[in-house]
Amino acid sequence: MTGVLRGHAALVTGAGRGIGAAIARELAHHGADVALVDLGQLDAARTLAAELRSKGRKAVALRADVVSFDDAEASVASAVREFGRLDILVCNAGITRDGASWKMTEQDWDDVIDVNLKGCFSYCRAVTPGFRAQKGGRIVTIASINGMRGKFGQANYSASKAGVIGLTRTLARELGPSGVTVNCVAPGMVKSSMTEVLPPQALEKALAESALGRIAEPEDVAHAVAFLCSPHARHITGQVLAVDGGQCI
Repeated sequence: MTGVLRGHAALVTGAGRGIGAAIARELAHHGADVALVDLGQLDAARTLAAELRSKGRKAVALRADVVSFDDAEASVASAVREFGRLDILVCNAGITRDGASWKMTEQDWDDVIDVNLKGCFSYCRAVTPGFRAQKGGRIVTIASINGMRGKFGQANYSASKAGVIGLTRTLARELGPSGVTVNCVAPGMVKSSMTEVLPPQALEKALAESALGRIAEPEDVAHAVAFLCSPHARHITGQVLAVDGGQCI
């Protein structure tokens, strides 16, 4: 599949580290130029952009708060100016603020819903005019298997990711007539900075659930995203692809 994205440009949110960084690398590996959007990990995003440029791709790091509609529109406009086009959006930015529902604060609820769900919508909304005008584009959202099944202590996170799945399916219907595909990747447990702080028993449970007996690497998610962004997935839209090693079967 190498080279199938040559001549295309992508924007990835939450691209400074973890799954987002792996997605950016994978899209660049297949030929795409990449705009890396981040807020708290901007220096890491800049380092990654320099790495991608050293390998012959165009890449730029952009500072933005995904919750802001204005920032989303500015980021998309910057990417179009930099690359002359935009073909792919990957909404990866996300946070957790775990706690049992009876202990969860209003701020914990609002922060997670804002970043994970509103932040996803803000970028989908920002790319839609351009994608509709050019009669094509790929949008891939990143949800979670916990948005499909729920999880103790993650009322806010599970609700936000369930919302991302609903948003994905709605946009697939709205944008399909314009030739735009919209799909969702739902990872299970993935080795990342978000999961490395979890207690050992959480990782042990995920391993016990996995049919493959292992925890995913960020690259496992990135491979699935790249496929959905490629011409090979041209007739796939509105779908949720679980990349969970069989945790949710």
